[in-house]
Amino acid sequence: MSRGTPPLVRQIADQAFSRASGAPLRQHNSVRLLKDATENYPAWLAAIAVARHTIHFEMYIVHEDAQGRIFADALMAKAREGVRVRLIYDWMGGFGKTSHAFWRRLRAGGVQVRCYNPPRFESPLGWVSRDHRKLLSIDRTVAFVTGLCVGQAWVGDPARGVAPWRDTGVELRGPAVADCEAAFADAWASAGTPLPSDDDATPDFTPTNGNMAVRIVATVPSTAGLFRLDQLVAAIARKSLWLTDAYFAGTAPYIEALRAAANDGVDVRLLVPGASDIPAVRLFSRAGYRPLLEAGVRVFEWNGPMVHAKTAVADGRWARVGSTNLNIASWIGNRELDVIVEDDAFGERVEAVYVDDLANATEVVLDARNRVRAPDRRGSVVRELHSGGGSSGRAMAGAVRISNAVGAAITNRRLLEPVESHIAMMAGGAVLAIAILAVAFPRGFSYPVAAVLLWLALSLLYRGFMLHTKHDDRDGRRP
Repeated sequence: MSRGTPPLVRQIADQAFSRASGAPLRQHNSVRLLKDATENYPAWLAAIAVARHTIHFEMYIVHEDAQGRIFADALMAKAREGVRVRLIYDWMGGFGKTSHAFWRRLRAGGVQVRCYNPPRFESPLGWVSRDHRKLLSIDRTVAFVTGLCVGQAWVGDPARGVAPWRDTGVELRGPAVADCEAAFADAWASAGTPLPSDDDATPDFTPTNGNMAVRIVATVPSTAGLFRLDQLVAAIARKSLWLTDAYFAGTAPYIEALRAAANDGVDVRLLVPGASDIPAVRLFSRAGYRPLLEAGVRVFEWNGPMVHAKTAVADGRWARVGSTNLNIASWIGNRELDVIVEDDAFGERVEAVYVDDLANATEVVLDARNRVRAPDRRGSVVRELHSGGGSSGRAMAGAVRISNAVGAAITNRRLLEPVESHIAMMAGGAVLAIAILAVAFPRGFSYPVAAVLLWLALSLLYRGFMLHTKHDDRDGRRP
């Protein structure tokens, strides 16, 4: 909301935000915006170095590279001092990026390590849900919520001329830190035994540290708290709504919310990667540009190797920084964590960084023939580091974009734009290849399908049996 919003309207909006997100508004916090690894990593390591009681690290990916080893050494050093160090990482995020030896070394060094949601027999599709959060909380007094994972891609390689990834995080102090701790405790319990009661943190026992109002939106699969909040913000923005997103694949309701805001005169802008760690993602994202551009939403593509930030700022006052991308995987499928700050000074700071970012971006426009086009970029994009984020969220976002294009082609609901026609042709070719293989090698095709169906059947029977057993046990304990 803007600075001139009447108090009653602001009160009603605060109530709507709380109900939509499920996150209470905490007063008396301080929040510091941290740009890129050059500001985030040193702040994280400095906080780890002075930790006295607890270090809670919830990180989608910790790469086994120079940066990963720096953080591993720092965590083990504190564990040797008697600090309770706990780390939870995502199985899919770390797959192929971090070895078992890396985690064994951490455990041997005194760090408690848990893996979120590895494949299990009784849940064949459980791996789809990921812990995509990036959180570091120290001694219940300071927390860092970011879009950055731990890895060399965020630092870059100056010797090879590889620029670092563009990303954003925040440092948080005050009562809202307790909500970050609660989010970590919930994720920790989902992967094993809960935290001991003496490690609990509540807002009443977390010292005040400033004058900023903050919400901590900690989503879990199927809750969609931030999805509702993002739509609400798009609906009430009066002057501006500036978004940065790494893997944009907006759903139809959110696209319509942005279009409605732009049609109503709101300055809506979207900054996305021009180059991605998975090149196909750019094609999928561009398939959704046309309806935005036609409504007056301005779309920009980053000129560097990768923009990985997930931020939003509305009317120069309401700002969001965290891990949630604008796609169905983040909104509904994953555990995510975002800081919502309602403060004029902080909002202005986020806006200033956004304006700086646009200086290194190219605007995407509709040309004279009403086609999506990005003008020639000023300067070439440097080589990428192909060691960034995990692929499950991007794969789901791409799948949604493909399904939208294929669905439109089959049902004739709307006209396909040129980039979507390419997706439809690729999908058609893939389906044709599967059909030919099924005819040419019926056994080779049917056996894998039968194996998957058998796995699903056995897992359902197993889970049903376990639930039935628990029910019988409860009945047996009743007086």
